[in-house]
Amino acid sequence: MSRIAKIREIFSSIQGEGPYVGTKQLFIRFCSCNLNCAYCDTDFNPSNAKDYSVQDLIDLINRNGEIYTISLTGGEPLCSVDFLKEFLPELCKYGHKIYLETNATLPDALKCIIEYVDIISADIKLKSATGMNIREKVYDDFFNLAMHKDCFAKIVFNNKITDEEIDFCCSIAKKYNFPLILQPEMKGNYFSISSDFAKDVFDKFYSKYQNVRLIPQVHKFLNFR
Repeated sequence: MSRIAKIREIFSSIQGEGPYVGTKQLFIRFCSCNLNCAYCDTDFNPSNAKDYSVQDLIDLINRNGEIYTISLTGGEPLCSVDFLKEFLPELCKYGHKIYLETNATLPDALKCIIEYVDIISADIKLKSATGMNIREKVYDDFFNLAMHKDCFAKIVFNNKITDEEIDFCCSIAKKYNFPLILQPEMKGNYFSISSDFAKDVFDKFYSKYQNVRLIPQVHKFLNFR
């Protein structure tokens, strides 16, 4: 029997974060998440979702009439790994590029579907920003898999970021050789920090690891979803 996934919304828009900023993507927002980050402003409540079978979702995607990069976002898409194990092999038959947005804390789930994923946008969750304390081993297990794909890590930070957190992010990026994307925490459509502070944080990262970029949430300035 085909699996069913709870999908909060499906929409075409412009990627507003990371090195692929400005590119057109079709976003599929899955419900549920295994974390509860302090800054999260995304509505992925299952009570407002719609159920999709594998074929229903593929049919809807293909009715768009164009080949998109398909962004699996959330919530946390890997919470729906049983659905993705059926969905992605079928979806890939149509030539779509798969872009996974993930909090990087479910390496076992990633292992099940990584062969079908092209790009991995993975968070490194700072305790100072999220209130979450993620064990180093979780990131090691995740990036040991993700490094074989087009992978980068996104770091949301505010004025509580510590030098120890900067050291950790740089050390794991060096170990697995992926770009770091620094993303200032937003309050609505505004930075929660000053531009000068953001530049100072960038300089601290850059002194330790040069493959780093400071990229805000561009879609918020453009008033896109």
